[in-house]
Parts: sequence; C-alpha cells; structure tokens
Amino acid sequence: MLHIVDDEEVIRDALAWLAQSRAIQVRCHASARGFLDDIGTRFDPDGDCVLLDVRMPDINGVGVFDQLSARALTARLPVIFLTGHGDVPMAVDTLKRGAFDFFEKPFNDNQLMDRVEQAMAASRLAGEAALVQARLATLSAREHEVLELILAGMMNKVVADKLGISMRTVEVHRAHILDKMQVKTVVELAGLIK
Repeated sequence: MLHIVDDEEVIRDALAWLAQSRAIQVRCHASARGFLDDIGTRFDPDGDCVLLDVRMPDINGVGVFDQLSARALTARLPVIFLTGHGDVPMAVDTLKRGAFDFFEKPFNDNQLMDRVEQAMAASRLAGEAALVQARLATLSAREHEVLELILAGMMNKVVADKLGISMRTVEVHRAHILDKMQVKTVVELAGLIK
C-alpha cells in the first residue's frame, strides 16, 4: 500500500493516478495528523511505502518521519520525501536517519515509482523478517536448542545424545518447532531462517 501524505489535493490525485497506473494500491491522506491517526500496526503483506510532503500546515514531513522513527515503523513504512523547496542539508539528514529517498519537485515519474516499488519490496522483506522473529519467540528454550542442532544437520539420535534426552522427546520438539514456525519440513525451516 502506498500512503500519499500531501496537503495539496491535485498532488495527491496525480500521485495516486501514477501509482495506480502501476497497479499499486493507494491510500491518500490530506494531513500529517490524519495519516498518523490512521496508521497503526496494520501492514500490507505486499509492502508499504509513504510518499511524504515536507511542507504541510499541521505537522511537517520531518516531524512525521520523526514520529514514525520513534515508533520504530520506518522499516515497515519506508519514507520517500517529496519537496518543492530543495534543502540539501535536510535531505542528507533525513537519509542518514533512515529515510528511503528524497525527491525534489518536479520529479521524474518513472524514477519515483521505481523507488516506490523498491521501498515496498524492502517493506515486504522487513515484514517477513519480523514474522519469522515473532514465530521464533514462541519457541521454548529447549526448542531453540533442538532447532539449532537440527539446522546444523544433526539427526534426531545425535540431537538426543547431545542434549541428553530421548529420541522420542527430540521428535516431539521437532514437531512443535515445525508447527510453531508454520512449515512442514526442515528444508522449509532452513529456508525461512537462513
């Protein structure tokens, strides 16, 4: 989902049309406050991106970016700044602090949409990584031990000997790990964790 945050309706409409021409879903926000109130922890599994105008009447774009950063959302909501008033120090500062990109108006439509697609891909990867971490967090300490040994390529009997438990207990832990990680095989598990 592309979130367009700009106080000028004509800009929002033009950007929405441009994104939709590439089959990108769009949600427009007329104000920074409206965007911040709307955004929560719902993320698009296909990735998200925020096109953020720098100059807005209620909260400026940098203020919005600071709030997203404070809420640790910039990996899932990569920010691309748009400005009609180029400010090199501001651009450098926001990029150093984690903004995905900075475009000065007028901009090249294709270059902007290419960067939006790249930001959405980065958001999707961040979402997948967060999901894997959340699943890993559900494993018990013993399941983590078994997981490490399984991923090292050890057979159940070797894992059992190494941990001083029965082979049946290893099989039970292995089944719980696969279930909690929502995979069917150790090969899938290895691909998920990498």
